[in-house]
Amino acid sequence: MMNGNCGVSEKIIIDTDPGIDDSMAIMMAFQTPNLDIVGFTTIFGNVSTKDATRNALLLCEIAGCPDIPVAEGSPGPLKGGEPEISDFVHGSDGLGNLNLPEPNSKKVEMSASEFLVDKVSQYPGEISILALGPLTNLALAIKRDSSFVTKVKKIVILGGAFFSLGNINPAAEANIYGDPEAADVVFTSGANIVVVGINITTQVKLSDDDLHELRQSKGKYAQILCDMCKFYRDWHVKSDGVYGVFLHDPVSFLVLVRPDLFTYKKGVVRVETQGLCVGHTLMDQGLKIWNSENPWTGYSPVSVVWTVNVDEVLKYIKNLLMKP
Repeated sequence: MMNGNCGVSEKIIIDTDPGIDDSMAIMMAFQTPNLDIVGFTTIFGNVSTKDATRNALLLCEIAGCPDIPVAEGSPGPLKGGEPEISDFVHGSDGLGNLNLPEPNSKKVEMSASEFLVDKVSQYPGEISILALGPLTNLALAIKRDSSFVTKVKKIVILGGAFFSLGNINPAAEANIYGDPEAADVVFTSGANIVVVGINITTQVKLSDDDLHELRQSKGKYAQILCDMCKFYRDWHVKSDGVYGVFLHDPVSFLVLVRPDLFTYKKGVVRVETQGLCVGHTLMDQGLKIWNSENPWTGYSPVSVVWTVNVDEVLKYIKNLLMKP
């Protein structure tokens, strides 16, 4: 399913929990030439999985692409139990309490993990996945089909906080905390993985002035995104003392489409799944030759985003958001 652009060269699936900054990243994808959006898979996080599905369907309709498949994912983490929901950040509907009408389109019958396995098998080596929420669906896809990790082209993950504080508590970032067991399965799977932590994404934000500029622009989706951002911005002021909004998901989207605007380090990443620091991501930077095996030994390294060209990334994001 094409997003209306010609000369398609990159197939992507977006695994998402929309979410205000998810919505921004999704609309940026619709505004990017040469992207073939194969589908969306939904997951809990900013909202429940059911509400994430509704929001993904709504965003496709707003973008004029109601036929793009949306596959609903797991209602909760691998270990079971009720998921953590961040409605205090994104509003009860996930979209800044805009209370938009229900979508006319429907989700597909396949589950998210079935959809991921099916499409990656249909186009081996061609599909990249942008994972913007907890990693439950990807872990289930890996458990469903062990060849998934060799068939997927790349997985770009928004998750973790590398050598910095988390945002759900000092130890953990929200996406990884939402399903730490799933995150550890994915990080140790051997797939071609690039992970961008909030230590990077919090360096890029839309200020109040930027939001005003966006609202005054002729951007195709600028008005509705600015309407969503009212709730999001007010939470940033209250929580972080930031007069504007962090661009976690839009920055992650740029890691996929403009990797040249970042630098990377490779290392094995593990996730703590119990105790005080549940959800903590820790990377072995390869600075020491260990005398004995440890929980990082024997796993394939992943690429961790290390630095970001803040000015160029912000400029690129603003250009896409203001694109008529």
